[in-house]
Amino acid sequence: MLKLILPVILIFFTHDCYSQDGNQQDSVEVFIIENYVTPEVPNTFMLTFFTDRKVKSKIIIDDEYDYVVSDNLVETHKAEIDISKLNFRYNFVPFTITMEDSLGNVFKSEGYEIEMPKEIKVEGGSSFLLFCLFGGIVFALPSPAYVIDKDDSYFSLTKEVPLLFIRSSGYNYPLSYFSVEYSNIFDAPIRNFFRVGYKHIFETPGIKYISPGINGFTNFKGFNGISPELSLGLFRIYNTFTVYARYRFNAKPGDVGSEFHEFSIGLYSGFFAIYIN
Repeated sequence: MLKLILPVILIFFTHDCYSQDGNQQDSVEVFIIENYVTPEVPNTFMLTFFTDRKVKSKIIIDDEYDYVVSDNLVETHKAEIDISKLNFRYNFVPFTITMEDSLGNVFKSEGYEIEMPKEIKVEGGSSFLLFCLFGGIVFALPSPAYVIDKDDSYFSLTKEVPLLFIRSSGYNYPLSYFSVEYSNIFDAPIRNFFRVGYKHIFETPGIKYISPGINGFTNFKGFNGISPELSLGLFRIYNTFTVYARYRFNAKPGDVGSEFHEFSIGLYSGFFAIYIN
């Protein structure tokens, strides 16, 4: 008899940009276009971003240094800031953007990071290497999954690699992407699967995104099928990885009883992807 497990995920997160007085009915979306530091002296922080409506803006670097970006109500914001005389502890320096609309409402963005060029010495310079090592380890980790078929349940490990992104008008996530994936289902009658899939991303308030998708899969031994899925992007780690929860239904067309279900948690990232459009 088919076992059915419906995990309930209670998620309470704020918008990416929210009013500092706690009012979420009005928000300002931020789309960062350019964010880097020039290696030449004087080292200059180059920042360009768009907002979905006209606001004034300023940035706060490392919770210490404040700079006005736009003192007029505009949608396009650009700053060139000399940071050569500032002291930072790490190679990745956090910053946030605060904005004020025409009514005087103040909004604060989510956290972002500035990557310091290797030419700039910081107090904790080795943190860049540690971050790269950490990022590589995290990216290589497979996603655990709970698999249910008509007879039994199993544990599985899956690794998905996004390969081709289609750009969106936003900054945080692409419009969609194509990926390849390998899964191993421990102790199952059919254990190994290779998938090629397409995922569409809808950024949404409250969580990071909702992503429906469709995959084709094979075990290279005649068991071929399709697997529609739905993923929820929950929260970010180091503004690079997004933790997601996913449900996937798998079936071989025309083979009654071949169906199985997957519930998994994983990490989304676009490290090795190629962007088009």
